[in-house]
Amino acid sequence: MDKLKQLINSHYEEHLKEKFYQSEMVKALSEGKTSDADWESTFFVWHKPTSNISKVSNISDELIKTMDEYVSQLHKFAERLSKLMCENLGLPREHIVNAFSGIEGPVFGTKVAKYPECPHPELIRGLREHTDAGGIILLLQDDQVPGLEFLKDGKWVPIPPSKNNTIFVNTGDQVEILSNGRYKSVVHRVMTMKQGSRLSIATFYNPAGDAIISPAQEMLYPSGYRFQDYLKLYSTTKFGDKGSRFNTMKKMENGDSV
Repeated sequence: MDKLKQLINSHYEEHLKEKFYQSEMVKALSEGKTSDADWESTFFVWHKPTSNISKVSNISDELIKTMDEYVSQLHKFAERLSKLMCENLGLPREHIVNAFSGIEGPVFGTKVAKYPECPHPELIRGLREHTDAGGIILLLQDDQVPGLEFLKDGKWVPIPPSKNNTIFVNTGDQVEILSNGRYKSVVHRVMTMKQGSRLSIATFYNPAGDAIISPAQEMLYPSGYRFQDYLKLYSTTKFGDKGSRFNTMKKMENGDSV
């Protein structure tokens, strides 16, 4: 992990930094003009189902080898985490993997980003406020330069740099939908800094493009029933678990015998 960060930082310095500071966005900002843009230098790598890492411009063989080794371990971790999330939700352990699988299985890819030093951080974000579109996000970030912030209870909470190669886990929109809101896709952003260039290596465990996404049936509340039917059931189960009562109502809704 240390080696991967070092190699990506070197790749940025050698092949991306000069191009970034010569961009029209940087020129406009130097004149005090703002735009709907993000102060970041990025490249994307797809790992599964098919890798395109060798097609990344100017990427070294050493960086390819190191990233492949890192990603092979991270993919195992992502699938293990998905199973634990399912267990936490009371779902079969393979539910997320199966839900995310199209013909070729879930998609695994990485967004590599550098957030360079910015002369006017008050005018532009490193990355504007958003939620992540996909599934489970595993972030290996800078261990010195801050900038990441998450919105919680209406307030922006700074996420400190990650020491000891800590992996920061975030959940995207598809996990919120699949869990029917039990897991949240949280709004976050990256602030720019006058001093320090922040590194972000965000790897996404996402549904395949042809995956059909919907809330797990186990996560849905019953619906479309008559209140008098609920009261009838309630009269005999008042002091029992409401979850069991909800499940009974769902079975009645589906026409199952209870």
